[in-house]
Amino acid sequence: MDEESRIERHLRVSVKKMGGMAVKFTSPGLDGVPDRIVLLPGRKIAFVELKAPGKKPRPLQEKRMRQLMSLGFPVYVIDGVEQIGGVLDEICAT
Repeated sequence: MDEESRIERHLRVSVKKMGGMAVKFTSPGLDGVPDRIVLLPGRKIAFVELKAPGKKPRPLQEKRMRQLMSLGFPVYVIDGVEQIGGVLDEICAT
C-alpha cells in the first residue's frame, strides 16, 4: 500500500468513527476533481484531495478546487495522517 492510499484509508476510518462517510468522488467527463467527498452528521460537507507526503495538486486539480471553493464548498488537501484530525475538526466547525 502506498503512502497516499494509507492516508486515504485513515481518512475513511476516521470519518466513519464520527458517524460520517468519505465517499470516493469520480466524475466522468470532469477530470481533476478531489478524491473524496466527506459527509459528516449535521449536514457538514467538504471535498478532500489526498496526496503522498510533500506532493502538491496538479494544475487541473487546483482549478477544480478553486471552482468548488467559488461555489462555497470547503476543499482541503491532506498529505499526512497527522492532518486528518484537524481537517475533520474544521469541517465540523463550519
